[in-house]
Amino acid sequence: MSLGIQESDRTFAAAKLFLTFGTGGNLVFPWSVGASIVLFEGSPRVASNILETIERFEPTILFHTPTGYAMALAIPDMERRHDLSSLRLCVSGGERLPAAIWEEWKARTGVTILDGIGATEVYHNFLCNPVDDVRPGSSGKPVPGYDARIVDDEGVEVGTEEVGNLMIRGESIALSYWHQYERSRASFRGDWFFTGDKYKKDADGYYWNAGRSDDMLKVGGIWVSPMEVESVLISHEAVAECAVVAFRDGSDLVKPKTFVVLRETFDGSADLGGALIAFCREQMADYKCPRKVEFLDELPKTVTGKIQRYKLRKSKEAT
Repeated sequence: MSLGIQESDRTFAAAKLFLTFGTGGNLVFPWSVGASIVLFEGSPRVASNILETIERFEPTILFHTPTGYAMALAIPDMERRHDLSSLRLCVSGGERLPAAIWEEWKARTGVTILDGIGATEVYHNFLCNPVDDVRPGSSGKPVPGYDARIVDDEGVEVGTEEVGNLMIRGESIALSYWHQYERSRASFRGDWFFTGDKYKKDADGYYWNAGRSDDMLKVGGIWVSPMEVESVLISHEAVAECAVVAFRDGSDLVKPKTFVVLRETFDGSADLGGALIAFCREQMADYKCPRKVEFLDELPKTVTGKIQRYKLRKSKEAT
C-alpha cells in the first residue's frame, strides 16, 4: 500500500494494536520510516473521541473503518466543530466504503480516503486505491507484492464484470489455521488464499466488493449484493448507517430488509421508511429493493467497527 509515509508524518489508527489494521497502520508502516504515531485508549465507536484526538495530536494520516467515517459525518457541522486540518490522507479498511461516504468526507474535509480490503490471514490490506487515481466505491487494485484473481465455485476464473470469489496470493499469507484442519483446507489452497468475499473486476483492473459470500441474498432466483443496496441507501440525507439482510415474507420467500440508523435531525416513522424504499426503487431494479425498513439506535458491531449482519439475520425483526 503506497501511502508515501515519511519521517515527518504522524499516524493515528482507531483500531488497537492487537488488530492487524492497527499494527500495520500505526506501528509497522510509520516506524519503518521513523515517523511518529498517536496511541489511543478510548473507544473507536464514539466519533467525538476520534475527532477530538485528531484535533489535539494533529496526525497526518488516519486509519479508520467505513463505519467510523460514517459516524463522524453524522455529527452536524463536524468539520467546523473540530480542526482536522492536520490530515493529509485517510485510509479505510475492514469493510467496503460506500462511494457516498467517500464523496461527503472529501467535500466536507477536503481529504481523500484510500479504501481497500485486507484480512488477518494476509496481515493487512492487499487491495487498495492508488493515491493518484481513486475510484470511489471500489477496493482499488492489488497492492504491490500481491496477486488477485476472481473465480467461480469450481475455481475457474470469471470474466470482466462478473461476480465471483476473490483469491489472493502473496508472501505474507498465513500457512493454516491453528488446529482447524477442515477450515484450513477450504481457505488455503496452495499459494492462494480463498478470502470468502464476492468481487468483480472492471476493465481498468479495479476490484469491486459485492459482499461476503454468506451475506449474499438470492431473491427470485437472482443473487443480490447487500452492499449495492446499502450504497444507495447511505446516499439518502436521512441515513447515517444501514445494513441489508434477508427475511422471509408471508409466502416464505426471501426478500431484502434494511436496518437503518438515522442522522440526528431525522426521526424514524412509517412515512420515512416508505420514502427510503421509494428512493431505492428510483435507482435500482425492484427485486433488489428493501421490502421492510427497521430503525435502530445503533447497529451491532465488532470491536473493529465491522457490522455484525449475522446478529441482524438472527433477530426477530428479520424473520
